[in-house]
Amino acid sequence: MEIPSPYGASESQGDVHTLRYELSIPYPVDEVWDAIATPDGLPTWLAVADPFEQREGGAITLRWQNKDARGHATVAPGRVTAWEPKRVVEYTVDVHGRVRFELEPGPLGVGGTLLRFTNELAGPEDVRLDCLAGWHHHFEYLLQALAGQPADWSAWTLERWRELREEYGKGR
Repeated sequence: MEIPSPYGASESQGDVHTLRYELSIPYPVDEVWDAIATPDGLPTWLAVADPFEQREGGAITLRWQNKDARGHATVAPGRVTAWEPKRVVEYTVDVHGRVRFELEPGPLGVGGTLLRFTNELAGPEDVRLDCLAGWHHHFEYLLQALAGQPADWSAWTLERWRELREEYGKGR
């Protein structure tokens, strides 16, 4: 089952950008939490987390398995800056700044999970657009991973990211 990832929104003050996504995910909070806040779940859609001390103040280094247009993989050391199991996890890391996931159960009778995501980072306009496209692409991978199809990083290409980057560049 393919579930489209909604487009993110952003606001900027100078070179500081806040990116926001809201996803209605048809999987329970426990499963979404495992994907966004465990060393086994994160690599299925985003990055290897090693080290990963699962507590506020704990060390984390996110090592992206895909490569950018220059062929580099992002390695982002930092800290877990919020940790409320099954509700909020936040990582503040080099390169990507503050990355926050907030979960709440979907409406009664509907089920699923509402995921609110915020990324605060600094950089020029190109970085804002690159990250909007990148997070969007990774959320597509998250939805696939939750459906039982984890990312095959060996088959990853820039093609989808480039499509999304062009759309965000047009003001999507």
